[in-house]
Amino acid sequence: MINLSIKPVSLMENNKPRTLPVEVLSESTEAYDSPEETLCERGDKFADYRQLESLQEYVLVSAKRRRVECFRRGENGLWFLQGYGELASDRTFTLESIGFTGELAMLYEDAIA
Repeated sequence: MINLSIKPVSLMENNKPRTLPVEVLSESTEAYDSPEETLCERGDKFADYRQLESLQEYVLVSAKRRRVECFRRGENGLWFLQGYGELASDRTFTLESIGFTGELAMLYEDAIA
């Protein structure tokens, strides 16, 4: 089951564990003019998310450019980052926790010039 919400949702709302939070970054959370504050805020949230055993992926979607950052929990419990859209050859992105592969162009259709 996929839940889509435009409001903040607790990862344990209704006692249902979450496996894949996806966040579309606003310009203020993605801004580069104060990177220390942005990285600290993201780092604190991600540190909290990593404590949830049910969480398998954490996805950040850029609103400014075609870029998707997917943090994945490996079999050994360590997290790694897979970036999509950083190379001209990047055309798809994959969400392994739900078995989904999509086109970056469709994700950003009519959103970025």
